Formats: sequence, structure tokens, C-alpha cells
Amino acid sequence: MGPSVEPVETARRFWSDLGLPGLFDVHTHFLPPRVMAKVRHQFDTAGPLIGRPWPLAYRGDDEALVATLRSYGVRRFSALAYAHRPGMAEFLNDWSFGFADRTPGCLRSATFYPEPGAAAYVAARLGAGAEIFKVHVQVGGFDVRDPLLDDVWGVLEAAGTPVVIHAGSGPVGTPYTGPGPVADLLARFPRLALVIAHLGAPEYAEFVALAEGYERVCVDTTMVFTPFFDELGAAFPADLVPRLRDLQPKVLLGSDFPNIPYSYDTQLIGLTRLGLGDDWLRAVCWENGERTFGAVGAVEADTGRSTP
Repeated sequence: MGPSVEPVETARRFWSDLGLPGLFDVHTHFLPPRVMAKVRHQFDTAGPLIGRPWPLAYRGDDEALVATLRSYGVRRFSALAYAHRPGMAEFLNDWSFGFADRTPGCLRSATFYPEPGAAAYVAARLGAGAEIFKVHVQVGGFDVRDPLLDDVWGVLEAAGTPVVIHAGSGPVGTPYTGPGPVADLLARFPRLALVIAHLGAPEYAEFVALAEGYERVCVDTTMVFTPFFDELGAAFPADLVPRLRDLQPKVLLGSDFPNIPYSYDTQLIGLTRLGLGDDWLRAVCWENGERTFGAVGAVEADTGRSTP
């Protein structure tokens, strides 16, 4: 069953009242059908990296999911696939580029894995127009300091292309998660354009400090400030909220759609309850994404694709 009319109306009223043209969501997932089926199975069975029941609110094929996302007013979004073993990244990248080419408003998304040749295919994807990358060190089971990634980080630092990185220890920590490895990485590649997924949950203070200390490091809001995340024991500390006000230009809207156990508007309601003001909400939910990835009009001119 799809979302009710009420959450859609709540979402559309949210951005309309702010005077925005819609929403810019940098953290959404569209995957090859067989891969998406396996991901859903992990959530449905509360797999070992999930840690608790996670009843997905959204299902269906790509066409239906894109239509649902658009119904909430999301005009720009990503298709964040992430490799979890060698030899997988380029299969995902081929699919993601094809999805973006046939889906107006979708960023050209890519991924990589610590393996021989990774720097070469990352460079090739950048040359072909990749706009955003995703890595998931918890699911991928790798250290961001792996020597096989040294040249990859160098290429990405030089390009300035954002990399959404899930490195926080939520929902289940592993030897590869946490702020320490990312801090080491940034010490070596200080101009990397990292986007810290989930605000680095649950190590919020440490990851917020990295965003404060490095010019190109941003954070996304994905699943934070929702009752579900709070129940996971990952509530955002109240004493850190004022620092988010100061970090306004570096906070990007993320949702994790469609792999969320609540309606899409729940994320927007949580952001509103922070009480950081309309200017902050406008920056987070549209302006920062547009500044980072380009205006909608520019995208139309560059690609010939119309946006919804």
C-alpha cells in the first residue's frame, strides 16, 4: 500500500510555505532489481547489519518509486548504489548511469570499492559526468585508509566531486566504522568533498567537528530527527543543535528513500521541530543542494532533460 494523501500534502505544504520550488534530496537509493531485492530482504529479516525490525514503508518498481518521490515534490535526487565486494562497482555504475539518463532530475551517481583499477574507473566515471559517489564502509566491510583507495581519494579530491560516505557506527558498528578512520583520511586528503551520511550517527559530535574543520566536508540529515532513529538510541544531542545552525551551508537534506520505515514527510517534520528557522530549512532542503550540484535550469541546458 502506498503512502496516504496526508503525508504528501504535508510535504508539499512544507516546501511551498518556504517559497521553494520543491526538495533536493541527496540521499536516496535506486538499485538494479536483483540488488534491491537483496537489500529489501536484509531489512525484512532484520539482518545482522540492520539490528532490529525495519518495516519498509515503500516498495514497488523504479517507475512507481520515482512517481512517489515526485509526489512529495522532490525535484532532484540521487541513486546511491554501493559496492560490497570486488568486481561489483562497475556493474552498479553502468546501471546507475542508465537510470539517471532515463530519469529526469536524478544525479549521475557512482560507487567504488578498494580493488585494483578503482582509480581508473573512478576517473573514467568522472569524465563521463558522475556528479556524486557513495561508499558504505559498514556494508562494504572495508577501511577507508586501504592503500588500494589512495589513488581514488586523490582523484576525487582533485575533482571536488561529493562522496556520500556511511561511516558512522549506526545502526550496527563494525571494525571499519567510526570517526577515527575518516579523520585519518581527511588528514591525508584535506580537500575531499565528503558528505557524512546520517550526520555520522551515533558519533555526531565527532563527525560534526570534521564538517566544521574541513572546508569541503558536509553532512546529510538522513533519518536523523525521526522517532524511529531516536528509538534506535541514536537521538541527536540537544546541545549539538546550535552547531547545526552555524553549519547551515554544509547541511544537505537526505532521506534514505525508499528504505525507510515511515512516511517521507517524517524527515521534514523532524527538521522543522529543530526550530532553526525558515532560512535554515530553505538552505538545507534546496539551496545547498542546488549550489553543490547545479541549478535545475543548468541541468536542463546541459542534458536536454526536463525536470518535473
